Formats: sequence, C-alpha cells, structure tokens
Amino acid sequence: MDLGKAGWLSSMLEESVAAHMRAPAPVVPPGLSDSSSGRAHARSYLRRMLRASGLLYGTPADGGVSSEAVSSESAGTAAPEEVLFRAVVRTFARMALDIAVLAGAPLGPRREQLLLLFAVLTGQLEEAQAIEEKLRQGHEAPKRLWGRVEDALERRALSLSGDPAYGLVLHNGALYADGHMFGRQALDYFSRGGLNREMARRRIDFAARQKALLVEVLTGLACVDRQPSFSARRAILRQVEDLGLPDALESELRTAVRQSFERRRSLSMAVKDVRSVDLRRFILEQTLLASLVDGRRTRGERAFIDQLSHALRVPESTVHQLELEVAEFYAKNRSVVDVFTVSSAANLLGEDMVSRMQNTLERNFHRLMQEVRETGELYHLLTKAARGQTLTAGERQRMRAQLIDVAKAIPALAIFAAPGGMLLLVALAKVLPFNLLPSSFQDEPEPAGPEGDGTGGGGEPPVREVG
Repeated sequence: MDLGKAGWLSSMLEESVAAHMRAPAPVVPPGLSDSSSGRAHARSYLRRMLRASGLLYGTPADGGVSSEAVSSESAGTAAPEEVLFRAVVRTFARMALDIAVLAGAPLGPRREQLLLLFAVLTGQLEEAQAIEEKLRQGHEAPKRLWGRVEDALERRALSLSGDPAYGLVLHNGALYADGHMFGRQALDYFSRGGLNREMARRRIDFAARQKALLVEVLTGLACVDRQPSFSARRAILRQVEDLGLPDALESELRTAVRQSFERRRSLSMAVKDVRSVDLRRFILEQTLLASLVDGRRTRGERAFIDQLSHALRVPESTVHQLELEVAEFYAKNRSVVDVFTVSSAANLLGEDMVSRMQNTLERNFHRLMQEVRETGELYHLLTKAARGQTLTAGERQRMRAQLIDVAKAIPALAIFAAPGGMLLLVALAKVLPFNLLPSSFQDEPEPAGPEGDGTGGGGEPPVREVG
C-alpha cells in the first residue's frame, strides 16, 4: 500500500482487523480479577499497552501484523519515517480492537469504528459524528469521509514520525500523548456504545496541553549548554506550529519558547500545575530520552534533569529506575524502527547511571554495610547472590523485603529494592573499587604454585578487588 494513494487507510485497517481476528484474545491484566468490570480491564490494559508496545518511546513495533509484511516494507523503498508511521497506525488500531474486546463491546463494523476513532485523533469531530450517523443507519462510511481522515493523517505523518534535524526530540512525547488520548477515546467509545463529542473534545484539549508542557521542558533542556542557533530556533517554532494546537495555546506556547531562547525559565513555574503522578513520570521520561539523542549527556543536562525531578517531586531512586527502564527497552527492542540515535545512546545512559550509583554507594558504603548486618538474614542472602548461587523463591522474596527496609534507611539506594534492582547490584559489583563482600565471605584465592599463595603461610587471604 502507498501512502498518498486513495484507499491506503481502508486497506491498512482491514488488514489490522483481519490480523486481530486471528490473534489470541487479550488477557485480563495482572492484578485484576475476572469479576472486575470490562472498563476496568480495558483501562488497565491501556496503561500497560502504552509501554509494552513501545508507544511511550515513540517506536512502536509492528502493530500485530505479520513480521513478513513489516520486513517487506522495511526492505522496500519506503523511508524509515514512513515505515514507522505505518507501525504507529497499526499499533493504534490493535490497541483499540483489544480495548473493544476487553470492554465487552458487541461485534460491529470494526473497520469503520476505527475510522471514527482516527477522525477524533485528528480533531475532525464533525467527520466522526457523520461516520457514526452512517453506522447507525447501517451504511458504510462514504469515500469522502475516508479521504478526509486519510488526508488529515498524512498531514500529521511528519509530527508522528520524526523531527527536524535542529529541533526538539518531540516525537516520542507527542506520540505518547496521541496514543493515550486515542486509547482513552476508544475505551469511552466502546464502553458507551457511541461517541460523546464533548468528552472527545476534552481529551483532545488535554493531549494538546501535554504536548505544550513537553515543548516547554524540552526547550529548556535544549538551552542548557548554549543558546540555540537561528536554525534551531526556527525549527523548534516550526514544530510548535506542526503540533496543530488550539490557537490560544499555540500563541501562549510560542511566547514561552521565545522567552526560553533568551533566558532560562523557572522549571518550578513551568511544571507547577502538574499534579498527576503519571504526567510527572511522562515528562521526566521524555526528558531523559531527549538527553540521549546526541549520544552523550552533558553536565548541564544532568543538572537540568536533577532540577526537573526536584520540581516534579520525583525521588532520586525513581529517576534511576526510569533510566534503567529506558535502557532496558532499547536493549531488548533493537529490531524496532528507530529514526533517532537513542538506541546507541542508551548504552551511555547505562554507563552514566552505573557511574552515579557507584558514587552513591561509595558515599554510603559503611552505612550500607551497617544496615545490612543489622537485618541479619539479608547479609547472608546478598553474599549468596553475589557468589552466583541460586536463591529460592522464598529467599528472593525475603531479600527484596529486607532490601526495602534498607532503602528506607538510605533512600538514595532504593533502586536496589525495585524490580531488577539485583541485576544492577551485580553490574555494580564488577566496577566498584571495593568488594561488596567482607573478607570473611570471600572465596579462597587459587594457590599461585608450589610456593603457595603468598599469604605468609596460613594467614588470612588478601581481599579481592572486583573489576
């Protein structure tokens, strides 16, 4: 299918519906019982899907279609941005179809229902209402409505698929805001059995405010080390225009961005109205991603992220956890289309984060060891884990519970109590200038030869350096 050729959206949505019918039914998300409402199931699924699909990072996978089809597109003449745009549309479609199943929506003309949702995504509420009216009459949506939604999606393809060379790394956050709005709209539509135009307008406005806030923060990041060049300023202002925000919001945002070009704005003022935990996390994650795109993170960028996390009231341990999740996603999803350099820069993130954690451990080492000894069993469980010995499920649970107790005493080390925290501990053990284990718990060194190991005949073995 060729973007720009009439009928491409119809073909893509028909393919997505067919693929969804062959796929296994979406499962009830963890933590919810089968007796929970369909709306609760769908809401929990949406929260998980935005991350699992890669939408959070702006690089969704194939959207549920066959890997052969995606490989064929990737190997063809299509630009990476176009391949990514197709993946975005397919992923949105699969997400909406899963939500319909989980919400218990009756069977219906799913292709046309998806068309309605994409009309809402592009702000075409008149067209969405016209599509719904045709569906109620039992008629197919006319070609003119398909054409309008196709044209609107094509106009948005640039903002969904890439950024100007000199602009902000806005793609990830803008796509996540769109994905969140699209998923919530699908949830409301399939749960309600119809379109609520007023609620749809509110969701569109909320997504616009999310994008505007992200532009403010990312512009601040772009201005940390030096004032942007004329080309960069022009590119950023063009991005603001391409977002298609409401006129009043766009005017306000352009003023704020121009002010940032001349002088640093207060981060506390920029994020003062952010109260949602999810929105705080979203802003911080997108800033972490943006700091990686050029393959390095400067001292000024680190300071900016520290100031932002403080303004958002996000603890340092959570920042470290978010950094781990970003690095882990790109390490596990190298096949996902990525038009940026974030995937290669993710390795630098891991090194940077380990370095910062190393400094934290060095500052708190004696206090850490004191806390570990006082917890009793944790001392021996950590020793066992550090030696590579297998822990039972019960031992892992007890170790994590006790690590949480230690984290309460040393908040900077709370990352070790998070899921995957022990993997970080193992990584740190290989680079720290001291051994995490006291000498009494270290393995005996191998004899150096007939003369022995050089310990002076029966003395304590020397402390091993790890690294």
